[in-house]
Amino acid sequence: MKLVYPAIFYPEENRGYSVIIPDLLGCCTQGETIEEALVMAQDAALSWLLAASEKKEDFPVATDRKNIKLEKEDGFISLLLLDLESYFKKYGNRKEVEKTLTIPTWLDEKAQKHQINFSETLQEALLYKIMHT
Repeated sequence: MKLVYPAIFYPEENRGYSVIIPDLLGCCTQGETIEEALVMAQDAALSWLLAASEKKEDFPVATDRKNIKLEKEDGFISLLLLDLESYFKKYGNRKEVEKTLTIPTWLDEKAQKHQINFSETLQEALLYKIMHT
C-alpha cells in the first residue's frame, strides 16, 4: 500500500534543506541536498507511520497541499510517495500470525489457476480496507 503526504522544504542559510511533514506530529528531518532531503523525508515519514502502527494508532489523513501555509517565503511543498508495505516488511514486526479462512471452492480454483498468492493478497486487501474505512 502506498500513501501520499505533503512535506514542506525550507532552504537553510548555510546550505541544505530542513523538511517538515505537517500531518505527522513532530516528524521533521534535513538533508544536505534536495535529493538527500527527499530521501530523508520519506524515511522519517515511514518511520513515524511504522511507530504509529506498532502502537495501533490510526494514520492521520493527509492535508491537501493547497491548504498548507508556508512559514517562510522561500519554502516549497512536495508530495512524498510512501510505500508502506516495502518499508514495514523491511523494518516492521516480522512476527507472523497464522489465520484460517474459508472461501468458496470456485474462488479457490480460479485463484490457484491464476497462481495468486493468498497470503499476499489478503495482506494487501487488509491494508486497503484499513486505510479506506
